[in-house]
Amino acid sequence: MNSIKLLAVMAITTVLGAALTPAAEARTRQTTVTGAQGKSASRQVTRDHGDVSSSTTGPNGKSTSRVVDRSPGQTTATVTGPNGQSATRTTTRSRTSTATTATPTSTPTANSTAHQP
Repeated sequence: MNSIKLLAVMAITTVLGAALTPAAEARTRQTTVTGAQGKSASRQVTRDHGDVSSSTTGPNGKSTSRVVDRSPGQTTATVTGPNGQSATRTTTRSRTSTATTATPTSTPTANSTAHQP
C-alpha cells in the first residue's frame, strides 16, 4: 500500500513540475576556432522550440547554412552550400505513413519516397 502512495505522489510531482516549467527559450551558441596557421572558422547555432538554424564560415570566408523548421506533422530542412546552391527536404508524418521529398536547386526534379511505419 505504501508503494502505491509513493507512486501516486511521484506522479503528481512529475505532472506539477512539468506544468510549472516555463517554455523553452531560444538560445544561440557561437564558436570560433583558430588553427595553427592563424586561420579562423566560426559557427553559430540558434535553437528555438525545436527549430534549428546554423551557419558556418570557413577559413576561406565561404559560408554554409542549415535551417530546420519543425512543426506537428512536418519537418522542413534547407541546407545551403558554400557555392550558394541549396537543397530542401520536407518530411510529413501521420499515424499511418511518412513521406519525404528532397528538392535540390541544381536540378529541377525532385526525389520522393514514402515509408509505412
